[in-house]
Amino acid sequence: MTSDIQGRALAVLNRVAQADWPDRLKLRKPFEKLIYSGSRASFRLAAQRAGKAAKTPRLPDPDALFDLSLSDEQQMLVEMLHSFAGEVLRPLAHEADAQAALPAALLNQAQELGLSHYGVGEVHGGMAGERTTVSNALIAEALATGDLSLAAALLVPLSAANCLRRWGSPEQQAQWLPRFVGEEAAPLMAIAVNEPRPLFDARQLTTRAKRKGQHYLLSGEKCLVLRGLDADQLIVAAQAEDGPGLFIVEAGAKGVQRRPEPAMGLKASGTARLLLKGVKVPREARLAAAHFDYQAFLDYAALAWCALAVGTAQAALDYVVPYCNERLAFGEPISHRQGVAFMVADIAVELDAMRLMLWRACARAEQGLPFQREAYLARLLCAEKVMQIGTDAVQLLGGHGFTQEHPVERWYRDLRAVALMAGGLHL
Repeated sequence: MTSDIQGRALAVLNRVAQADWPDRLKLRKPFEKLIYSGSRASFRLAAQRAGKAAKTPRLPDPDALFDLSLSDEQQMLVEMLHSFAGEVLRPLAHEADAQAALPAALLNQAQELGLSHYGVGEVHGGMAGERTTVSNALIAEALATGDLSLAAALLVPLSAANCLRRWGSPEQQAQWLPRFVGEEAAPLMAIAVNEPRPLFDARQLTTRAKRKGQHYLLSGEKCLVLRGLDADQLIVAAQAEDGPGLFIVEAGAKGVQRRPEPAMGLKASGTARLLLKGVKVPREARLAAAHFDYQAFLDYAALAWCALAVGTAQAALDYVVPYCNERLAFGEPISHRQGVAFMVADIAVELDAMRLMLWRACARAEQGLPFQREAYLARLLCAEKVMQIGTDAVQLLGGHGFTQEHPVERWYRDLRAVALMAGGLHL
């Protein structure tokens, strides 16, 4: 087992060694150190598990000091992905938005990053450890500083791996998870939850899964499915007789119809409309973990969108500050005007609030504590404040904010998705 775990990490390192972009971005040493640390940590955890029986998870000490420090591995991961977002995603974002497609070169580079390893547990060869939820939030936040739409698209495989690791049965995990960390490209499973109806509530699904013998028949319609046209499999949320469930559906199965669904934002992520007409799905294709919790599934998705919102809001703040300091009006920088300075300060205040709410919810989730309240509050805050941040960023640039010469108009369009997307991603 330990050799398999180390082998997976070393396989990622080998792919990075053969790529040229880490040298171009001056990221080879930190990336190799990150992979080495992950391999070493996986070896240590596997050895501990093999040498002694599993112990009851230790709950956090309520009297411990409040500490938001990242581990060395997390800090290296954030720094590496921030550089990747700035040097790779940001330059590609405008053209990807215009073409409404992911660049092929970006998909190859994303595969070399090995992000899916953070959604697969050590037992199946991945690197998802004790701080998985926080680490995944950091990944999403860092990538979103480059572009929200591209980040969401690249996180689809990681989201599917997280979904299978949490909610799949042991048999389903053994079947699918090793493929996310293999030499070949990770399976592309799109998560379909949203439905095209007013005031959609993900807890009241109209997509139905009717049990018939050893199969389910799925009927309904899904919208805004990230990378829905490219996916080979779909994880579909549907209402069964015994409650909401998740079903793995072959994208090419009889009765599945897919078509493009261009939206105001998220253009590079290739949103699609999905129509299910009596799709026959084996009983074994329903995610059947004994502890399956549909509400928790929705809460993890909400945190994923919050992480993207925080990252994009950080990008907006980092963009408007130098602009306001350099833009002159009446012989001085516009940042000297109180109306401008206060607006920038408000962005910084709300950004910190969103980040703290997000990290608190993620920390509770990975500690095994109830986190529905925290996830709801984080989603509520992010949905409201990022729209204000997007609006203010456009306003601060004046007429330039309305043009595509600057990225703030694209961020404004993408940030509107935070309030309406349910599912699609999964921390």
